[in-house]
Amino acid sequence: MCELFGVSADARIEVNGLLKEFFSHSERHPNGWGLAVFHENSASVEKEPVTAVHSSYLRKRLSHRIATRSLIAHIRLATIGSMDYENCHPFVQRDRYGRCWTFAHNGTMFDCPVLSPYFHVQEGRTDSERVLCYFIQQINEASAAAGRELTAEERFSLIDRLVCRMTPGNKMNFLLHDGEAMYVHTNYANSLYFAQREEGVLFATVPLGHERWEPVPFTTLCVYQGGRQVYTGACHGNEYFDNEDDMRFLYLDSAAL
Repeated sequence: MCELFGVSADARIEVNGLLKEFFSHSERHPNGWGLAVFHENSASVEKEPVTAVHSSYLRKRLSHRIATRSLIAHIRLATIGSMDYENCHPFVQRDRYGRCWTFAHNGTMFDCPVLSPYFHVQEGRTDSERVLCYFIQQINEASAAAGRELTAEERFSLIDRLVCRMTPGNKMNFLLHDGEAMYVHTNYANSLYFAQREEGVLFATVPLGHERWEPVPFTTLCVYQGGRQVYTGACHGNEYFDNEDDMRFLYLDSAAL
């Protein structure tokens, strides 16, 4: 599976050491890396379809200080979509009001018909990019109906409802940034953790460094802003379990990459 790393803080946190450790896991996740650093309503995204530990660009990037209040990083183990730039996470889109949404996913959407319309409009071929396309369309339709941009609480409530609908039969570990806040979700046991610091909170698929890590609330969408939790969604209970049919699907799809 892929791995995620994220930061939400009210003061800049230097993350070079944590990123170096995180990207060192890429020998087991060799199909690309990505890094998004957020500055208000914009995302500076860098990514490559190469193994992170073999990237001379990433090595040089991490030799310079990276200190930020908000960040998403990803290393990819491809299941759907070939090893191309367009398939590397994070994915970024803007809604009708110019809000910047950034999405990184650890999982697979095995049974989610609402994503099918985006297959021919997305830039790459991943199911993860289709999830973001669907989120953006739903945000746009809701804001058009309201005649204005959605409030933070309305954005959260909408994404929470969508996650509750999409999780049955699907593995949805993700980090989503809406230009202000970080949405965090897992429905696969023991695969996403958080570490609280005085200045903020860290998220990681595999605990890093010497932090005190705890499991992220399970099957529940949580939203963080400035290092503190501001919204908690419904506990939908749609835990994802590995099964033979899904594993066969992944094997056949990955064999075609």
